[in-house]
Amino acid sequence: MLGLLGKGIKKIFGTKSDKDLKLLYPYVDKINSEFDKLSSISDQELRDKTVSFKEKISANTKKVSDQIKSLKEDYINEKEQNIELKEEILDKIDKLSVEEKEIIENTLNEILPEAFAVVKETARRFSVNKKITVKAEDFDYNLASTKDNVKIEGKNAVWINKWSAAGAEIEWNMIHYDVQLIGGVVLHQGKISEMATGEGKTLVATLPAYLNALSDKGVHIVTVNDYLAKRDAEWNAPIFEFHRLTVDCIDKYSPNSQERIDAYNCNITYG
Repeated sequence: MLGLLGKGIKKIFGTKSDKDLKLLYPYVDKINSEFDKLSSISDQELRDKTVSFKEKISANTKKVSDQIKSLKEDYINEKEQNIELKEEILDKIDKLSVEEKEIIENTLNEILPEAFAVVKETARRFSVNKKITVKAEDFDYNLASTKDNVKIEGKNAVWINKWSAAGAEIEWNMIHYDVQLIGGVVLHQGKISEMATGEGKTLVATLPAYLNALSDKGVHIVTVNDYLAKRDAEWNAPIFEFHRLTVDCIDKYSPNSQERIDAYNCNITYG
């Protein structure tokens, strides 16, 4: 009897999952709407979207960031070693840092649909094109010296859709489905997203990782073991690197090594 009553209540009011999904579906519509607009732009214009996003974040945080920078200089230059004054400066920095974080969060939420769409369109282009060509920059030259999937041809950088991951060559053939867009939104919101085997958790991570890396504050992606951390870092790296974001995995290096420190300083760090 109670079981039937419970089912009846669920039909009338819906489950918690149903209510959560109802709030998430509008995000999917917005992302896909932005995605549809991107098919007509060039590869270079797609790549430069990242610059536009970063500039927007920088513009929105400039006032607070400048204040924090000035206070840090005051702290360093305080020659009298006035403890109370230094504590006052640190307190101001802490409060401004909270304000800066809120501005960044609001800006990321604002650009989320377009940013997710950029990642989805990047995945699509690597899926349907053997090569993607953009203007060569220092970032491309550096990658081309260590990675086989980036070639320099004249003034252009040619990105090939095949690369090595976990010791095997893969050809990129994935594009984000709606369920993965939902998973990406949930993760960005700081919640747990439970996904079944085969629903593309590795691909889901590219969405919130890219979005949050735009703030240049660093993103950490934690997996259950060293093998998956290394594999996922290598698997997804070109999607991020195409947009001039640095990627590495700390598990490839010994503790306290310079390579491990450098990995921690990347835009996106797997571990």
